[in-house]
Amino acid sequence: MAKNDRANFGSKIGVILASAGSAVGLGNIWRFPYETGNNGGAAFILIYLGCVFILGLPIMVSEFLIGRRSRANTAGAYRVLAPRTQWKWVGRMGVLTGFLILSYYSVVAGWTLEYVVEAGTNSFAGKQPSDFINSFNSFSANPWRPLIWLILFLVGTHLIIIKGVEKGIEKSSKIMMPALFILIIILMVCSVTLPGAGAGIEFLLKPDFSKVTGSVFLSAMGQAFFSLSLGMGCLSTYASYFGKDTSLTKTAFSVGIIDTMVAILAGFIIFPAAFSVGIEPDHGPSLIFITLPNVFQQAFSGVPLLAYIFSVMFYVLLAVAALTSTISMHEVVTAYLHEEFKFTRKRAATLVTISCIVLGIFCSLSLGPTKSITLFGLNTFDLFDYVTAKIMLPLGGFFVSIFVGWYLDKNIVKAEITNNGTLKVNIYKIIIFILRYIAPVAIAIIFINELGILK
Repeated sequence: MAKNDRANFGSKIGVILASAGSAVGLGNIWRFPYETGNNGGAAFILIYLGCVFILGLPIMVSEFLIGRRSRANTAGAYRVLAPRTQWKWVGRMGVLTGFLILSYYSVVAGWTLEYVVEAGTNSFAGKQPSDFINSFNSFSANPWRPLIWLILFLVGTHLIIIKGVEKGIEKSSKIMMPALFILIIILMVCSVTLPGAGAGIEFLLKPDFSKVTGSVFLSAMGQAFFSLSLGMGCLSTYASYFGKDTSLTKTAFSVGIIDTMVAILAGFIIFPAAFSVGIEPDHGPSLIFITLPNVFQQAFSGVPLLAYIFSVMFYVLLAVAALTSTISMHEVVTAYLHEEFKFTRKRAATLVTISCIVLGIFCSLSLGPTKSITLFGLNTFDLFDYVTAKIMLPLGGFFVSIFVGWYLDKNIVKAEITNNGTLKVNIYKIIIFILRYIAPVAIAIIFINELGILK
């Protein structure tokens, strides 16, 4: 495809919603609440907000800059901006990271469809807490049920991707993101009005700084980068479809606001409901698939219809959030194959979908029939999670900040951030300072902590 024929998003709102959809996902609705619960509530949220807006947004601007300036996929971007150098490997690592995450992330995304069906068929009704534990363990270890949902989820993602940028990604984002917000608001209103929900609201709004330790700061920074999808090429790939009149800083700020709002509102869905039935906030990842179905049944025990509606809406919300993220990760790899190997878009997308299904099957089976097969003590699912989240994402974010802060010509950086001088960006110098000195150090600390070296 010639550079001047390259696809573009058709509208500014499409740019924002597609980029926000890339960032918003299970990390906001699944990971953020249990990180908040494990790290003391409101104090963690305040630190998290600081990490998003002080560290995350400058790196997001950098990824946008790399994508739009190069008008190429993530791997091709570094070849365009740094020809005949080894920077190309940073882009290739981003493509590989997106591919590996999509493979195992789609397993969990498939679980959301199982729970949509279970909620829709009213299968939660009448179950005891132990029943939910047994039900989840039985399902995740089943040799074939999770595979069906995994394949369906990836096929659904595939059908959107092959429609292209404007008719596929942008159009689906314009539908799914507003729908996601509507569901969140309805669920939040239901949750905060439950008897006893005040304790959950206080947990989210009243900081207890006595619980703040170094590990809380590190967890907040890690969650900020995970939630914003930094370091895996999604935002850089989407930015390659931005028009020249798109404000990179305003778009980054809008995406940061939307992403953070979804995460915090998810907290207002989960914790008031959990506190209302006496469940502790630090139940970890099981909050979503084990604890919450029980919460819904107890919280609305007097009104079974409300328990049914609440459950269905929540898991539909979770599935929509997962889909907006799988679309962006799929696009990273599809764009790479399409442009670097000159495959048609449909063929590239098909190769990605089939490959992810194959790897996803191995990841899914490693939670059940093949869980005894391990490497470095980790099954396939956990190995993919560890390598991507604890090694590849931090490295990706680190090299992006170094590339834009130190390597890339400062005139190029300024021209992109200010749209060739047509925009006044008062925080330009602050962004550069953060990229050069603050972000690399912070990410290095996250990286060392995630590897378990820093105690």
